[in-house]
Amino acid sequence: MNGLLMVGVAIVILSSAYLFYGRWLANKWGIDAKAKTPAYTHEDGVDFIPTSKGVVFSHQFSSIAGAGPVTGPILAAVFGWVPVLLWLLVGGIFFGAVTDFGAMYASVKNEGKSIGFLIEQYIGKTGKKIFSLFAWLFTLLVIAAFSDMVATTFNGFTKTGAKSSPNAAAASISMLFIVVAMIFGLYVKYRKPNSKQQFIIGVVLLVGMLALGIACPLYFSKNVWLVVVCIYLFLASITPMWLLMQPRDYLSTFLLIGMIVGAVVGVVVANPAMNLPAFTAFNVGGKNLFPTLFVTIACGAVSGFHSLVSSGTSSKTVKNEKDMLGISYGAMLVESLLGVIALVVAGSVSVGGKLPDGTPFSIFAGSVAGFLGKLGVPNHVAVCFMTMCVSALALTSLDSVARIGRMSFQELFLDGEDDLSKVTGVKKVLTNKYFATAVTLAPGFVLCLGGYNNVWPLFGAANQLLSALVLITLVVFLRATGRKGFMLWVPMLVMMAVTFTALLQATVNLLKKLFVTGNFVFMVDGLQLIIAIMLMALGVIVVLSCAKKLSGTKNVKADNVAEA
Repeated sequence: MNGLLMVGVAIVILSSAYLFYGRWLANKWGIDAKAKTPAYTHEDGVDFIPTSKGVVFSHQFSSIAGAGPVTGPILAAVFGWVPVLLWLLVGGIFFGAVTDFGAMYASVKNEGKSIGFLIEQYIGKTGKKIFSLFAWLFTLLVIAAFSDMVATTFNGFTKTGAKSSPNAAAASISMLFIVVAMIFGLYVKYRKPNSKQQFIIGVVLLVGMLALGIACPLYFSKNVWLVVVCIYLFLASITPMWLLMQPRDYLSTFLLIGMIVGAVVGVVVANPAMNLPAFTAFNVGGKNLFPTLFVTIACGAVSGFHSLVSSGTSSKTVKNEKDMLGISYGAMLVESLLGVIALVVAGSVSVGGKLPDGTPFSIFAGSVAGFLGKLGVPNHVAVCFMTMCVSALALTSLDSVARIGRMSFQELFLDGEDDLSKVTGVKKVLTNKYFATAVTLAPGFVLCLGGYNNVWPLFGAANQLLSALVLITLVVFLRATGRKGFMLWVPMLVMMAVTFTALLQATVNLLKKLFVTGNFVFMVDGLQLIIAIMLMALGVIVVLSCAKKLSGTKNVKADNVAEA
C-alpha cells in the first residue's frame, strides 16, 4: 500500500471519529458550558489554574505524546503493517480516546479529583489505596523506560567514541527549553499577553533555541544525562504548573506539531511505498500477536497513563466543560495519527521487509530528515531538528509522570477529607512533596539501568492494565450518576484480557531468567519481577472491588455537581 494513501485514509477516519463519535459521547454524558470548573472553584495558583483551551491542549498532547506513538508501532511492525494500522485506528477511536475523555470528564465533574480519589468516592477507601499504589508502581516503569530513551538520545558519543552532533544539539536545545520555559512562564503570568502575542513570542523563542542549540551542542555521556534528567524531573515535580510544565509544554507543542507537519509533508513529497509485508505471522521470534501487538503499540492506541494526565493535571486547568472533548479526545486522535505516520516512515526505509538497524527514535528521525532533504533542508539541520522532536516526546511525558508519581505516592497516605497542609506526624513526612518525589525517582532510576528494551514489555502491559482499571472505574462512575456507560464494556473487557495475559507472560519470562537461563540481574530483573507480581495482584483486587460495587450500584443521579 502507498504510504501517502495510508496517511490520508487515517486522517479522514480519525477526523470523522471526532466529529461523530466524540460529539455523540459528549452529548450522551452531558456537558454544562455554564458550570464553574474546578480550575475556578479550587483555584490555588499551583495545580488548579484556569487556563485557555489551547494551552491545556498543549499540556495534554505534549504529556501523552511520549515515546509510545513512535516506538510502539515501529516495534510492532514485525507482525506486518495491517494489524498495526488497524489497532492504531480502532484502538485510538474506541478505546484510547474514550478512556482519556472519560477520565477528564469524571474528574472535572468531581472537583478535579484524580482517578484514585474517584475510586475512593464511588468504590471505597481500600480500592483507592490499592489503585494509588498501582499507579505509583506504574510511574516507576514510565520513568525508567523514558529516562533511558532520553539519555540515549542525548548521548553525545557513538559506540566507537566519536562525537554525535545531532544528539548533542538535541540535548543543548532541551536544556535551553527548560530555562526559557521558566522565563516564558514568568512573563505570561505577570504580563498576561493575549493568545496571539503568546504564539508569536513562542515561535520566535523556538527558532532562537533551535539555532543556538545547533550552534552550541553539549557533548556528555549517557550516564551524565541520566543524572541531569533526574534532577530536571525533581524540579518539574515540585514547581508550580505555570512556572515550568505549562510553558514548556506550550513551547514543546510547536516542536511536536512541526514534527508531524514535517513528517506529513515529507510523506507527500517522497510518496513512499510501504516496504513492510501486510502480515507476517501470528508468532514472530517466539512472541504471539496476542497480546504482544497490543501492549507494544501501547500509547498509540490506548494508554492508562493518559488517564492519569487527564485526571491528574489537565482537569485542574480546564476553563469550560465544552473544552474537554477537544483537549482529551482530540489529543488522543492526533497521537494515533502520529503512530500511523511513524509506521509509514519506518515502512518506507525498510529493506526486504525488514526494518533498518537502530532504535525506533533513530529510524524515525533519520527517515523524516531524509524526506525533508528533498525539500532542500540541510541534512544536519533536519536530523538535529527531528532528534530534538522525538526526544521532546519522551521528556514532556517524563515531567508529567514524575509529578503524577509524586501525587500518587502522597495519595497512598491521604484520605479524601485530609487537608495536605494540616497533616502531622509520620503522615506529614510521607506526604511531603520533596520526600514523595525522591522516593518516586530513586527506584525509577535503578530500573532504567537495565535499558528501555528490558523494561518496555512490562511497561506496556502495566500501561494497558491501568487503562482497564480506569475503564471499570468510569463504568461505576457513569452508572452511579445515571449516565450511560455501555460503550465502555467492550474496551474494558478486551483490555483486561490483553493485559493480564501480558503480565503473566512477563512474570514467567523473568522467572525463567532466574531459574533456567541464569542471566537474572537482581537489582534490575528482581525489581521488575516484584513490580510485575504486585501489579497483577493489585489489578485483581481493584477489579474485584469495582465489580462488587458495580453489581450493587443503582442507577441514580449521585454526583456532587448539577445534572448535565
